[in-house]
Amino acid sequence: MHYFVYILLLSNKRLYTGFTGNLNERLIQHQNDEVKSTAHRRALKLIHYEVYLKESDARRRGKFLKTTEGKRLLKMQIRDLLNEIQGLHPRKDAGVV
Repeated sequence: MHYFVYILLLSNKRLYTGFTGNLNERLIQHQNDEVKSTAHRRALKLIHYEVYLKESDARRRGKFLKTTEGKRLLKMQIRDLLNEIQGLHPRKDAGVV
């Protein structure tokens, strides 16, 4: 079995971090407003996911990505995508989004 940590882009341009054992099923739940924390923020788009063999590793990574440091590192990792979404042009000397 595989475990997934995933990042959704919400309609308000905020990021949502989640964890699941079945990514396809979970995305359908999000789209059908079956997930309380995203039901009021439709137009969800999967922008990043990571796959783990051990549930404990995936849970640990998901918890880390929800911390201030984890959010900072994630934003740095997907900086160009976030800039594109926000209508910005990436610069070589630009800092973290």
